[in-house]
Amino acid sequence: MDFAFDARTEDLRTRLLAFMAEWVHPAETVAQEQRARLESPWETPPVVAELTTEARRRGLWNLFLPDPRYGAGLTNLQYAPLAEITGHSPRLGPTAVNCAAPDTGNMEVLAQFGDARQRERWLAPLLAGEIRSAFAMTEPEVASSDATNIETRIERDGDDYVITGRKWYISGAMNPDCAVFIVMGKTDPEGSDIRRQQSMVLVPRDTPGVEIRRAMRVYGYEDHAHGGHAEIIFDRVRVPVSHLIGEEGGGFAIAQARLGPGRIHHCMRLIGMAERAIELMCRRAVSRTAFGGPIADQGVVRNWIADARVTVEQLRLLVLKTAWLMDTVGNRGAHTEIQAIKIATPRAVVDILDKAVQLHGAGGVSQDFPLAELWAAARTLRLADGPDEVHQRSLARRELGRYAP
Repeated sequence: MDFAFDARTEDLRTRLLAFMAEWVHPAETVAQEQRARLESPWETPPVVAELTTEARRRGLWNLFLPDPRYGAGLTNLQYAPLAEITGHSPRLGPTAVNCAAPDTGNMEVLAQFGDARQRERWLAPLLAGEIRSAFAMTEPEVASSDATNIETRIERDGDDYVITGRKWYISGAMNPDCAVFIVMGKTDPEGSDIRRQQSMVLVPRDTPGVEIRRAMRVYGYEDHAHGGHAEIIFDRVRVPVSHLIGEEGGGFAIAQARLGPGRIHHCMRLIGMAERAIELMCRRAVSRTAFGGPIADQGVVRNWIADARVTVEQLRLLVLKTAWLMDTVGNRGAHTEIQAIKIATPRAVVDILDKAVQLHGAGGVSQDFPLAELWAAARTLRLADGPDEVHQRSLARRELGRYAP
């Protein structure tokens, strides 16, 4: 068993670490200051354009796409440690190298399931970083953790589909650069196979009947880093039948294909966030004095730091194993491990961030440190892409199945 990264991964890691240190981390404060002066809080700070230009110059662009026609042609195992590095600065890191959700998942869908015209119209500008996109699945009226509950209707009318429904927490939709939504709804609500009732269609943002009703907050934050989370009304929105992705009834299968790699990306970025928290904890502990000595001398603080290091090393190995399985036996063969990382990683990283907040005192909950925002992002990922309990249910069912009479 070889734990070393291959030569290409190591080269990209070295270059990406240098880019983060020289460009991304210094830009964090600049972006915050620029955003405060923008007319709309959802506009992209100008410094981001400088980062993306430099990333492309350094050959650090579209690293997540395994198809060399569209991206770097990396395997899941090769990309995973790069996702971790961008997670050190979740506000800017993924966006700077055009590897930010939800665009990553949407580009994967278009690359894998889109036809030539869809790829030319939407995938090409997404790959170039010219537009952004959103994935519209979650609904406020149903338990969207079960995708078969989706109520949005996609009805055929001649050469068009007519879409009617209400979505919320649609990430990226507040960004004015968001030009297209991938909308999941039901084309056959009475179908006998509940996993063949759903389809996905492309809906341009400026289509009549699309109403961006409001921005949804996350633990009180308006998530500017991801272009906000919107509530959207689709009021008899009409698009051509050619906007269907794949085939009618294929929406559920496409969603599952989209979520597999996405969970690797999320979990590795979370590990990067945990590494950032450990660094901040250590710097704080050696620089602050309480009760006559450095905080670092307190036994409880040392325990927090030690436990955090052990946890991160365990999580990283599990996620990298899952990435390797996805490359060698596919999503289905990695089913148990995909469930496991989605359960374990956000939960553990939330705990590490909570300890880091505690160590920083009032500073930990302030805007002067990234910890409160990182905690909110990590806690949200215990819900996004399926809540913990859904993954626990699925994983336990498979485990029990091995012992069923």
